[in-house]
Amino acid sequence: MRSFVPVALSALGLGGLVLLLVPRLRLRWRGLALLLMVGAVTGLVLYRRNLGDDPTEAQQLLNGLFLGSIYALIALGYTMVYGVLKLINFAHGEVFMVGAYLAFFILTVLQNSPTLAIIAALLLAMVLCALLGLTIERTAYKPLRRAPRLAALITAIGVSLLLQNIALLLVGASPKTVPTVIPTSPLPRLEQATGLLVNLPNIIALAAAVLLMMGLQFVVSHTRTGRAMRAVSEDREAAQMMGINDDQVVAITFVIGSALAGAGGVLWGLRYPSVAPDLGVLPGLKAFVAAVLGGI
Repeated sequence: MRSFVPVALSALGLGGLVLLLVPRLRLRWRGLALLLMVGAVTGLVLYRRNLGDDPTEAQQLLNGLFLGSIYALIALGYTMVYGVLKLINFAHGEVFMVGAYLAFFILTVLQNSPTLAIIAALLLAMVLCALLGLTIERTAYKPLRRAPRLAALITAIGVSLLLQNIALLLVGASPKTVPTVIPTSPLPRLEQATGLLVNLPNIIALAAAVLLMMGLQFVVSHTRTGRAMRAVSEDREAAQMMGINDDQVVAITFVIGSALAGAGGVLWGLRYPSVAPDLGVLPGLKAFVAAVLGGI
């Protein structure tokens, strides 16, 4: 019975994370998802302190929550693009990779000012990756708007390989080590209070991801642009007849999704300080699976 408790709490936490990825979900349900995640972590902490003999289960759920927050940022890009274009953008993982490389370069230059370095890396990566996403959409996908879906899918794979090889040409095949601008050792007070190992990069990653997802939820639910995105996602032809510029909506969708992927790349660099040209492949695939589970 005691071994069932952490399993059940883990399932609740993962269920909350999956709920966060569901597109067009009402705000109160997203609040419930966050409540499930917080409740699961709190329950595991209490279980660990009072009943648990082995901290592995609680620690692994916590690690999964931190890592899952980064996957969620990537998955949102897949979901948004598929919603308006019915296209699986396999180049999205490489946009994430570019964000991680930008983190490497910016943190290398500003490593003596940790706070400034992290803020600058997040902002610049989001802006530059947004421009990259817009460029990909305009040059690779827009000419294929009326082409069969298979043509766009093959193009997405081609863009993915192109970005990987450009990175290989520019920075080489050897992995780059992102400078450690903030301590990665576990926070002693949290370790004493909960028995769990939590470091500052993980806290920053989770907090930044939650703030970005809340910002996206606000844009989609309460702005004119968000309403246009939802309209195009529901019925593109009807949206066009109502005067919505669907090409503009698609461009904005790519910009937002790519900016989130860029931020995810920076947060990944803070947590896993090793960047290589093929970095985006596996996280991109896992994020795509998460998007499918969440309801792409």
